[in-house]
Amino acid sequence: MKRVLTICIVLIGMGMQAQTLEEYFKIAADNNPGLLSQHREFEAALQKVPQVSSLPDPSLSVSAFGQMVETRVGPQQARFSLSQMFPWFGTLKAQGDAATLMAESRYQSFLDARNKLYFEVASAYFPLQELKELKDIETQNISILEAYKTISNSKFKNGNGTLADVLRVDIMLKEAKTNLQILALKEKPLLVKFNSLLNRSEITPVVLSDADVISPLSADFLKDSLASNHPLLNALELKIKAGEASEQAAQKQGLPNLGIGLDYIMVGDRTDLAPGASAPPDNGKDAIMPMVTVSLPIFRSKYKAAVKEAQLMQESYSFQKAEIVNSLKSEYEMAIYDIRQKTEMISLFEQQKEEAGQVLNLLIMAYGNSGTDFEEVLRMQQQLLTYDRLRITTLTQYRIAKAKLEYITAKRF
Repeated sequence: MKRVLTICIVLIGMGMQAQTLEEYFKIAADNNPGLLSQHREFEAALQKVPQVSSLPDPSLSVSAFGQMVETRVGPQQARFSLSQMFPWFGTLKAQGDAATLMAESRYQSFLDARNKLYFEVASAYFPLQELKELKDIETQNISILEAYKTISNSKFKNGNGTLADVLRVDIMLKEAKTNLQILALKEKPLLVKFNSLLNRSEITPVVLSDADVISPLSADFLKDSLASNHPLLNALELKIKAGEASEQAAQKQGLPNLGIGLDYIMVGDRTDLAPGASAPPDNGKDAIMPMVTVSLPIFRSKYKAAVKEAQLMQESYSFQKAEIVNSLKSEYEMAIYDIRQKTEMISLFEQQKEEAGQVLNLLIMAYGNSGTDFEEVLRMQQQLLTYDRLRITTLTQYRIAKAKLEYITAKRF
């Protein structure tokens, strides 16, 4: 049943239109668990802003007197106290700014994770293209060898060839068929790796688009764009600014907090007056008393430590930024070298392929006329296919190196 399902999926995939790498990027961005986790962290960081930029909750206390407290205007029956504390001016804003900047840095980290995912998807996609092209070459090789086998058999029967020629072709043909089987076995792990990045079934077919051609590097890949565009550096710059805001908040937390409140006391009527005595003014009138509270931050060590912590974190972020700049510059130069090297190698293989094709044509003509040097024909045919394989493998390495450069320069940011 599972095999039938797999065949059906493959058949459906054969009827599907090819999807570009950009379309696969979108699928990965929408479904990759690691990237979704990064975005949830950003959303969670946003929820920190209202937590630290809001006033503390007001306090309400209620007291009932078990034994009446007699006063001039009557016995006190109950007390209600409501108070609200206010941090020093600008404290909440500084705390909110710090939380907002940290949330923005989380978003930049999310963008970096997305760009890194794009690179990983490209690095898994291009080997699938390579595998398809290598299988096509090996299939073509088998067809050519089978044709050579027919020719060598015919010449041997006619007395114009040798049995050794027939056996040589047969050996190469078996090797080519084995190579094609090995390439077919390689497809599954490549599919699993690619589909895992897209968080979908391992057996989902990947419909490949036509391979892109080598093109000159555009101005988007300039080295100067590293410091201004890369999300990792932007994230650290935002963390430095968040550290500055945290330092201001810590300084303000070391200043007095102000509080205002209100006491409301319920007072009963006096019942202890002598007969005929007049009641005092405001007899039984409830009392209202406004209050002002000021905290006294006299234990300074914790506030000094908070300020120092914020300063040290700013220095730490600055060092991290410098380290990443150095790392990106190094990776940039290596990626540029890889791209240029692979470009030169591809050009060389194409020239060698063209020249080997000319030599092969001459050898085939000579073999057709004399029936000799068949071994040279086979050797040159295999050399021609070797150049083809090397060009395809190097082209894959070129594409991966270019995708790496796109990540380093944050071209997709």
